[in-house]
Amino acid sequence: MNTFTITIIAVALAMDCFAVSIANGIALKKVKLLPIFKMAFLFGLFQGIMPVLGWAAGISFRSLIERWDHWIALIILTILGLKMIHEGFSQKKEVSCYAEQGWKPLILLAIATSIDALATGIMFVPFPSIFLKAIIIIGVVSFIFSILGNFIGLFFGKKFNLKVEILGGLVLIGIGIKIFVEHTLF
Repeated sequence: MNTFTITIIAVALAMDCFAVSIANGIALKKVKLLPIFKMAFLFGLFQGIMPVLGWAAGISFRSLIERWDHWIALIILTILGLKMIHEGFSQKKEVSCYAEQGWKPLILLAIATSIDALATGIMFVPFPSIFLKAIIIIGVVSFIFSILGNFIGLFFGKKFNLKVEILGGLVLIGIGIKIFVEHTLF
């Protein structure tokens, strides 16, 4: 697995953060840097921590996983991708400003948007040499996408209607297929 692939995975994982941040920016109404950076920090932090937890669980079962890792990656990324696509087609009922509600709602939101990163951590078990690099990239990309999402929401408001979860889901499925094909053919 190379840096480009890790970055693509990080971008796909950041789509939930991005979508929530756009909604938050719409609700925020005006630029407030502290709430935006607080949200981005927590999203980046949890997106970086969750793969570590998934990796730790996966490392415990490494000998069992290595023979099946390409299947595991394909299944996990396909399930997460389909979940994201499903969420992209579902209708969101209410937009509320999370960034101004304090730490507790933001932490819960950061956990909720990073559950897929937890499962992704298992995927890095066969690649211990790049693991630290991967979690840094995942965290930084989520931080950046959260900031961008807030500003897109602020500046485009309710007229901005992209289904970023669908794009992220398709990317995750594509990465799963790529890992499977690489492991099976090479």
